[in-house]
Amino acid sequence: MTLKEHFRKNIILSLPVIIGQLGHIMVGVSDSIMVGRIGVIPLAAATFAGTIYHVLMLFGIGVSYAITPKVAATDLRDKAKLLQFLQNGFFMNLGLGLGLFALAYLASHFLNYFGQEESVAKAAGPYLIIMCGSLIPLMIFQTFRQYAEGLSDTFSPMIVSVFANLLNVFFNYMLIYGKLGAPELGLNGAGLATLLARVIMFSVMIWWVRKKIIGFEWKYKWSGIKELLRIGVPSGLQYVFEVGAFATAAIMVGWISAEALAAHNIALNLAAISYMAATGLAAASTIRIGNQMGLKDRRNLRIAGFSSFALVTVFMAFCGLTFILLRDVLPALYIDNDVVQTTAASLLIIAAAFQISDGIQAVGLGVLRGLTDVRVPTIVTFVAYWLIAIPIGYWFAFHGGHGVQGVWYGLSIGLTISGVLHIWRFNRLSKKVAF
Repeated sequence: MTLKEHFRKNIILSLPVIIGQLGHIMVGVSDSIMVGRIGVIPLAAATFAGTIYHVLMLFGIGVSYAITPKVAATDLRDKAKLLQFLQNGFFMNLGLGLGLFALAYLASHFLNYFGQEESVAKAAGPYLIIMCGSLIPLMIFQTFRQYAEGLSDTFSPMIVSVFANLLNVFFNYMLIYGKLGAPELGLNGAGLATLLARVIMFSVMIWWVRKKIIGFEWKYKWSGIKELLRIGVPSGLQYVFEVGAFATAAIMVGWISAEALAAHNIALNLAAISYMAATGLAAASTIRIGNQMGLKDRRNLRIAGFSSFALVTVFMAFCGLTFILLRDVLPALYIDNDVVQTTAASLLIIAAAFQISDGIQAVGLGVLRGLTDVRVPTIVTFVAYWLIAIPIGYWFAFHGGHGVQGVWYGLSIGLTISGVLHIWRFNRLSKKVAF
């Protein structure tokens, strides 16, 4: 394949994945925008609960990613093996969804111990339980999504995700504000809207994919689940370490003020849009690398990987420029509060500075996952965020006098270190990978 063909293949595969990934994050964005209209405390509570929820959600999504490289590297004529990955993945993700919900329910009883304002912690508890209940249908959806994407069908999951996101906005309108005969539930209405939309989402996805599957049975092999967990758990931990660092950052920001936390939420919501688009490119790169692994084609494997890095660099540079130009406009979409808007605008400048690093580290994890290299990247992620980013951010914020901006300086440094090390490792491993 020529370089141009690699770029074209990357774009064709990644575009539906990006739209689908944005469907997940737009749930949080639409919740924040619509909840922000009812006050600072509900928005701060959504931010606080959302930090815990997103750690759990992205761990689950990360584990489910194990299905894709396995399917992508399998001969399409081996129908029995492909079905085994789907069946084992279903039971793995179902158990994981139930486990994550149990953890969230337990955590909801201890929110007062995180140093947040009492009113924020009280409002966050019920919302967290409802949102994490939606992880059960989400994880079932992920099984069929990752299977389809492993077969290079990235279009079907995209359609279902977009449909569910539109439903979520509609249900938000009904349940947050009490429209069309529905009760006015405020913040909890946003959580219920997400739960309803995701139940419909996984139902449609199962119906869509099962039409194309012959021989699917509701059974599993524990050895097959362990094979998926060997890749999935480190992949999930990568997201936990990164998103957990951002969650910890949100907790630290909450020590400053509710206004600072609301501003952090707005800037993080916007940065998360570009980040989830980058993870869409990362997912496509996992498929591309997995395919080349199956074909035992080293040359095209390396070109597929480096062309993915090039694409995400261009895209994230554009996102950074957008944040700079619209830094005073975008926060106003969320809330009518001058202090929150001004603080959020300053954070968007910092977010613009780390966009390229964020995209490169996301794609780095994707290409390395395609090589089934997950342990070392997990260690890199832990060191970059927890041993470097969080301590530096804390020092800048509370000892350097930079406040919420100092927390974001630390995160920026961690993302940059992670991105550089992932590129270095892919270059090294792709030269000597054993087929």
